[in-house]
Order: sequence, then C-alpha cells, then structure tokens
Amino acid sequence: MNPHYLIRDTSHLFSPGLLFYKDLIRSNIARAVELAGGAERLRPHVKTHKTREIVRLEMEAGIRKHKCATIAEAEMVASCGVPDVLIAYPLVGPNCERLARLIPAYPHCRFSVLADHPVGIRALAKALSAANQQVDVLLDIDVGQHRTGVAPGVEAIELYEMIHRSPGLRAGGLHAYDGHNRQENFVERQAAICTQLGPVFNLRTTLLQKGLPVPRFVVGGTPTFPIHARHDVPGLECSPGTMVLHDHGYGSRFPDVAGFVPAALLLTRVVSRPTPVRLTLDLGYKAVSADPPLGNRCLLLDVPDYQVVLQNEEHLVVETPIAQRYRPGDEIFAIPTHVCPTVALHRQAYVIENGQVVGTWEIAARDRVLSV
Repeated sequence: MNPHYLIRDTSHLFSPGLLFYKDLIRSNIARAVELAGGAERLRPHVKTHKTREIVRLEMEAGIRKHKCATIAEAEMVASCGVPDVLIAYPLVGPNCERLARLIPAYPHCRFSVLADHPVGIRALAKALSAANQQVDVLLDIDVGQHRTGVAPGVEAIELYEMIHRSPGLRAGGLHAYDGHNRQENFVERQAAICTQLGPVFNLRTTLLQKGLPVPRFVVGGTPTFPIHARHDVPGLECSPGTMVLHDHGYGSRFPDVAGFVPAALLLTRVVSRPTPVRLTLDLGYKAVSADPPLGNRCLLLDVPDYQVVLQNEEHLVVETPIAQRYRPGDEIFAIPTHVCPTVALHRQAYVIENGQVVGTWEIAARDRVLSV
C-alpha cells in the first residue's frame, strides 16, 4: 500500500469511513494548475468533493472560479468567498426563483448558469427581472453526449441572441461538456475532441462577428482535461472535477491523466469470515458508489487474488485464498472506483495529514438545500 495512506492510529475511526488525505489533495490541485497552464484557466467542478475546506485549498492555489451542479453547491462555494461560480445545470421550476434569492445573498460572487431551450431562457428572465437581479447565462452546447445542450448551428445562434436580448440575463459565453469521450487511447480521444470542437469554435467566431460578447468558453471534464488544456482560445476554462480526489476508475483507464493520485480512500473492517475462503466487510453500497458493475466498485488494497461475490446495502463479500489470515475487526483500505457519488454517501470525511487524523470535514453540499 502507498505509504502516504498509512495512518498511525485508526482505533477511533468508525467504519465504513471516508478518508481525505490533505497533502495528496494539495498535490492534485497543484498538478491541475500546472497542467492547465495557470490557475486562471481552471474552473474545477465541486461535485466531486462538496466540501468548503477543499474549495479553500483551491483558492490558496490561486483558483478563483468554480463549477457546480446544484444551488446548494453554489451556495457552499460562495460562502467560502469565491468570486465566480457557474451552476452548470439547466434550472427549471422554482429553482429559477431560488437563484434570484441566492444572488443578493452573496453580493461578492458573480453567478452564472446554463440554458439550452427558449422555455428555460424565458423562465430565468422572468424570475431574475422580477427580483431586479441579473445573471450570466452560458449557452450549453451538445458536442455528442446528447444529455443536455443544443448542437452548434443556426438554433444555437438564435438562442444566444435570445439570451442577449432577455431582461435579467447577460450572454456569458459557451459551455461544452464532453463526458462521452472516454476513449482509453489518447490519440483516439484527442481526434474525437478536435472533430467535435471544430463547429463550436466556428459558432464562437460567428457570435463575435455579430457583435455578441463571448467572454468565456467552459469545456471538458477530467478525462479530456489534458487535451483541452493545450487549446489556446481566449476565455477558455477547463473544468475537471474528479482530479482533486482522483479515483480508481479514471486512474486505471486514463494513464495520460498523469500526476494525480487517489486522495480519498475508504476504511472498512472485516465483520465476518463465513467460510474458509470468504470475508465479509462493512462496505455495502450505502458507503461506496454502486454505479460501476459489481466487482468494480472499489479496489481493495493489500488483499491479493480476491473476487467480489456479493454486495448488499451494508455488506461486501469477497473470496480470497488467504481469508483465514483475517479476523473480525481487521482493517482494509479501499480506493473507490467512482469517487464523486461515493463522497455524497458520507456526512463527513476523516482528514489525514502526515499519517495522523487531524480532524473531520463536513460534506456540506451533499444536501440539496442549505439556506436558500
């Protein structure tokens, strides 16, 4: 096991427990700044960690812009003094009014949101203008994932012009998330991105020629971060999220996302040894994300030749030929495969620094509502 993960005294730590390694988090943040070519080219996504303390570590590294998915995440980030927050999610229903209440609550922060449809634009304009507020709106561009967004073209131009004309709204630029680009071969991933971004760059040029402001272009996630970081485009902001904590899923599939180390682990304990070759751990899918297939939800460290045979809400059952070496209460460390939803399953994380537990950090934005 990586010596950075060793903890001198774990006797008081509950399991299953989430562990944050502060020094490794700092190192991952520094690597992201280096890879981006400067902190001003970064807008990291807070959905991975949802903690105020990590936001503050990023601010110490010079990062002043953040991206989030919920109003609660936006409020958490703004409460840390961050001056620029993008809610990268289409706001509908009463969330438009919540945004109008959030803006005056944090006057030091410039908020922005996404839109991709006339109905959404009109709803935002109605809510913001009624509250005598104004917000930047980025047009969400669909580059192939077909989850949200509009394809670059005539419709995109019309929507951007609509944003520019709407009361309470400012045309804030373009947003293009390419989470479908998970080609493990770097050259193939790079080629796909270049093909998909060509029409977006053309759209940006057209909007500028029409005299419309396009102050920022927010693009990408962690797997595509090293490629987008090479683009020399005015206003470009890379928005990786997972990189701050990293995980086994990206680490095992994208070796070119180099220099990042898993900084969030799970502490689990053996609770039973039901057969000579089986161990039952207290690491059910209420403690580690269940979206990867069974057997791939985490990597158990220092357990050789194991096979996952069963997982329930509170149990993880594995088979290993050395099961008899373990007794109930023995500790095992695990790296989650998908760290973002794993973090959201825990109310707090134990913070490890120099091999010692130095406190706990609240996963503040795991809730959908804070105060607004």
